Amino acid sequence: MTKVKANNIEIEYDTFGDPSGNPLLLVMGLGTQMIAWIPEFCELLVKKGFYVIRFDNRDVGLSTKFGDLGVPNVMNVITKSRNGEKIVPPYTMED
Repeated sequence: MTKVKANNIEIEYDTFGDPSGNPLLLVMGLGTQMIAWIPEFCELLVKKGFYVIRFDNRDVGLSTKFGDLGVPNVMNVITKSRNGEKIVPPYTMED
């Protein structure tokens, strides 16, 4: 596995197949490591001609963790959303 660094954030990723194949980026759901995309599945996609890339989201697996920002209280976020209050997340998709 390999890491790429951007904006002081390291993202762990892994690839399968020939880089000249059609790239296919596998995005795992929130809080789940890339290893949930099992190698057998990735290899099956390689046999279909894809160059498979899987990665750990930030705060997950071997990618950079932001533990000092704390764990968001999901119920608090839902309550604020229902009440029309402003929600201030520790970071956003734009970060």
